[in-house]
Amino acid sequence: MPFFWDPTMVLLIPAILLSLFAQFKISSSYNRYSKVRAQSGLTGAQVARGILNSNGLYDVRVEPVGGRLSDHYDPRTRIIRLSEDVFHGSSLSSIAVAAHETGHALQHASGYFPMQLRSSFVPVANIGSGAGPILIMIGLFMPTYGWLLELGIFAFAFAVLFQVITLPVEYNASSRALSLLQEGRMLGSEEIGGARSVLNAAALTYVAAALAAILQLLRFMLIARGRSDD
Repeated sequence: MPFFWDPTMVLLIPAILLSLFAQFKISSSYNRYSKVRAQSGLTGAQVARGILNSNGLYDVRVEPVGGRLSDHYDPRTRIIRLSEDVFHGSSLSSIAVAAHETGHALQHASGYFPMQLRSSFVPVANIGSGAGPILIMIGLFMPTYGWLLELGIFAFAFAVLFQVITLPVEYNASSRALSLLQEGRMLGSEEIGGARSVLNAAALTYVAAALAAILQLLRFMLIARGRSDD
């Protein structure tokens, strides 16, 4: 039975559908609220800098980076990198995304445990996501090395665990962002709903990624079980 197409592939259908829906939601929400200028007139960079300063994180830098929706916080260098649209933009989307990434910087500074746990999993998760599927394929197509199938599944499990741990980290960063925007009066009460829509849509992409990883792991396990029963 071919590895790339077998009955277990149906397990991935829910994840594929959710991923497509999540991509549609983040694109539509971001585009919609990128056209709505915040009443404060603040740019994403100014919002990030303001939140950092108010929390005493003067040494965390905020820099522009190329790409669209390429925004991220780098805990190794303690730099918040915002895409050009977010860095210079003063829309609800720009402010929401900037506040979210700043939320990660606050998590890092406060020693937020799920973030620390996720960071510790990065090396093994990278190995698991890269080497896991390769070992699984070798184990499937070369029965002599069938033990590699179980090793690959074990390695891939760490990549799945990383995706699961990512969920509370992202949701907490969004929750912090909304609270900070309200407390700092960077967005009006009637604008928070737009920012929340953008952040909820972004969070859905992480849910889709976690579901896809879990179902792929389950698929690998079913394939391995089928091979052992042969």
